[in-house]
Amino acid sequence: MKKPFVYITRSLPDEQVKQLSEIAIVEMWEKEEEPCPRNVLLEKAKQADALLTMLSDQVDQELLNAAENLKVISNLAVGYDNIDLKYASSKDIIVCNTPDVLTDTTADLAFALLMAAARRVVEAADYIKEGKWKGWSPLQLAGIDLHHKTIGIVGMGKIGSAVAKRAKGFDMKVLYHNRSRNEEAEQAVHAEYLDLEDLLAQSDFVVCLTPLTEQTKELFTYDRFKQMKRTAIFVNVSRGAVVIEGDLLRALEEGMIAGAGLDVFVKEPIEADHPLLKLQSVTALPHIGSATGETRRKMMDLCCKNIALVLKGDKPYTQVQLKAGKR
Repeated sequence: MKKPFVYITRSLPDEQVKQLSEIAIVEMWEKEEEPCPRNVLLEKAKQADALLTMLSDQVDQELLNAAENLKVISNLAVGYDNIDLKYASSKDIIVCNTPDVLTDTTADLAFALLMAAARRVVEAADYIKEGKWKGWSPLQLAGIDLHHKTIGIVGMGKIGSAVAKRAKGFDMKVLYHNRSRNEEAEQAVHAEYLDLEDLLAQSDFVVCLTPLTEQTKELFTYDRFKQMKRTAIFVNVSRGAVVIEGDLLRALEEGMIAGAGLDVFVKEPIEADHPLLKLQSVTALPHIGSATGETRRKMMDLCCKNIALVLKGDKPYTQVQLKAGKR
């Protein structure tokens, strides 16, 4: 019997791919950081029984129509907004993601980014490395306290709840906005549910952890930033497209908010000359929310296990379910 063909759009360690190599012919795009070119992905998709994809890979109708043998797409992320889930479902293609395994790791990074933006950590590190530290003064590189402040979390899912737990360790008041109430978080960390406008008005730190959907795309506009405190810091560890970047830039330049911590951008990788990166009030990271060796290997393992299960005719561990009425 002919072995199934699996195509992986980044170079992964042999240790993680081994379980697939035992049951399938496996090919990988060999460059670790450079995205798989669209023409290569389209050509490989024509042959593939399974694809292991990254967020940067657009799995749209064109690709799905070309992939006549495709049974499963395993996305190395919690999010799957790069995949046309509705169309994949109509073609009986299973879509999987990697939830849960990265919850605490991403929450750690979100809170670290919040702290770095508040206390000007990156700016201060550059200051000393560039030889600018010539003496001490009372307000030199003075930042903003976190303890006993109010954090507003937009998107109180598993990662949002984990960030809320970390905030309680700093005696912060936790507000949240979600499409539905999270009673578990309300009980566990005494989080208070508010509509978005009230949350923005009351929060010292606004942390966006919402998934990218039709409802959340460009959620944060200039008018939203105007609703925030002028001393507030905005942190985004969800998706770049939930923010209109030009509006965020304007809000920062006009002093509508005090600063921003950004791990995600509309276009990734972001260009070095992007105007947001020129502001000292912006702490920027290259989308490293889940980037620890332990967690990324767990994500790879889960992706491979899901593919192996589907190719064997079994149910995958973490299949993305199309919401009722969407098919």
